[in-house]
Amino acid sequence: MFSRIWAYIKALFTTTAENAMDPKIEIEAAINEAKKQDQELRNQAAKVVAHRTQLESQIDRAADDAGEARQMAKQALLKAEDAKTAGDTAAVAKWTQAAQSIAMKLQAAENNLGSLKEQYSVAQTQSEKAKVAVQQNSMKLQELSARRMELLGQLEQAKMQEAVNEAVATMSTSLSDPGPSLDQVEAKIEKRKAEAMARAELHEATPEGAEAELRAAINVSQADAKLEELKAELGLTTSEPAPSEATPEPEAQAEPPSDS
Repeated sequence: MFSRIWAYIKALFTTTAENAMDPKIEIEAAINEAKKQDQELRNQAAKVVAHRTQLESQIDRAADDAGEARQMAKQALLKAEDAKTAGDTAAVAKWTQAAQSIAMKLQAAENNLGSLKEQYSVAQTQSEKAKVAVQQNSMKLQELSARRMELLGQLEQAKMQEAVNEAVATMSTSLSDPGPSLDQVEAKIEKRKAEAMARAELHEATPEGAEAELRAAINVSQADAKLEELKAELGLTTSEPAPSEATPEPEAQAEPPSDS
């Protein structure tokens, strides 16, 4: 039971971590890991090639040693033959033993040379394989680099599309719920206007409203009179007052009857 729970927790954590990781970071991590593996492969291939180069030097020295031993063995044999011709048995034994000793060294040098050549053959094959592996891995790394550029471009395009989608969604939300419509605003204005006119009408119907209307009429009359006064002072009065506004002349009083 505990193992199942632990497996579930690990799977949940892995899924959450994968979803939380930035794709750009994942791409760079993959490229860095590929570069690291490529460098390790190059280091191993360099060791293989270096081993082949070392074998080449050892083969050259072993060939020189074998060649020198061969020449010395021949010289010893010639001296032993000369001593034999001269009847010098001691010299014959001396040079014969020397030739045998040198021949043993020659045999060892030739055996070493043969072993080195076998190792060199293997090293040569390994070196060629290492070169091919480096070349192939280098091509893969270049492909990964090109793929990286492509993925980064796609990532930027995805981010741009997400931003556009978010903007479109915001616009759709704004258009679907724009707040109060113009019709609603107009209705509110008309309602307020009607209420104001109703209050004014009701105010006029009250004694206070009638008194205010009377005061306004008096003020207008006084203002008109004041304007006529100013016009008279300026000599601008050109018309007679209206008959309704003219002051009525007093009626003539009848003369009292005479006492005669």
